[in-house]
Amino acid sequence: MPQSVLPQNNVKIHSCSPHISIVNTYFCNMIDLPVIPVNQMQRKPDWLRVKLPVGKEYAHVRGLVDTHKLHTICESGNCPNMGECWGAGTATFMILGNICTRSCSFCAVATGRPLAVDLDEPNRVAESIKLMNVKHAVITSVDRDDLKDGGSIIWAETIKAVRRESPGTTMETLIPDFKGIWENLYRVCEERPEVVSHNIETVRRLTKEVRIQAKYDRSLEALKRISEFGLRTKSGIMLGLGETETDVLETMQDLADAGIHILTLGQYLQPTRNHHPVIDWIHPDQFALYKEKGMQMGFKYVERGPLVRSSYHAEKHLFDLQ
Repeated sequence: MPQSVLPQNNVKIHSCSPHISIVNTYFCNMIDLPVIPVNQMQRKPDWLRVKLPVGKEYAHVRGLVDTHKLHTICESGNCPNMGECWGAGTATFMILGNICTRSCSFCAVATGRPLAVDLDEPNRVAESIKLMNVKHAVITSVDRDDLKDGGSIIWAETIKAVRRESPGTTMETLIPDFKGIWENLYRVCEERPEVVSHNIETVRRLTKEVRIQAKYDRSLEALKRISEFGLRTKSGIMLGLGETETDVLETMQDLADAGIHILTLGQYLQPTRNHHPVIDWIHPDQFALYKEKGMQMGFKYVERGPLVRSSYHAEKHLFDLQ
């Protein structure tokens, strides 16, 4: 049933989509007025212009990907930094299928019942990395809450396979929270990838709205445990979802207190009209302020900017742990 409100002059407004019907209770005249959808995608500001990918290294990788039909999240996710990253010898791969058991309001990955685990996937990912001559590989996955191990066995086997096939390649693993089952988290940590990342994605106040099945404090606990394991630890926040500057600074401090070394801050972009709308376009000056504050909090790296994504400049984050 449509919801109704009764404003002045005894006029009742029924909020039916895609029209609002205004009913005059005296004359019973019906007037249909068009409604602009609340989540209509907005025009992007000028500072969000993407450079076309160019360069010899990019062209080489592009040719390999096309010829051998390799799959990277760089392509499927339409990453704006693909040219720059491929040119630097970095690429991102997604494992454990392409159907997620969670339904975050910002994410374009399909939600549903995933297919069975592909036990040969670690070898295929490793072969792709070797063929592409990737210097630094970023590996991520969907959430697999349907699996007892949360997908951690495939995670560990993928790291082993990459080390075996391409021993000169360094790795960043962008992992889920494994629902707080820490033995699964430690199974990945024990393979000691060069960087272990888990994105907190948004501020505490918006977590239930943006990451429906996730928990803010569980993500912080996962990051703290990774850092205490003695690994380079990384997290990221999307901006423009309705957070305030105070919200962002509080989350940044939470991450610093958890021992995170590397922080990424980027503009949220709405994948489709059905996803969470962009509430704010964050100006580059605001990103600059967050970097300044982040360095004061003790982060070793703060990658920030409208087009920054989790894997941006990933190859530059291999600082000495000593």
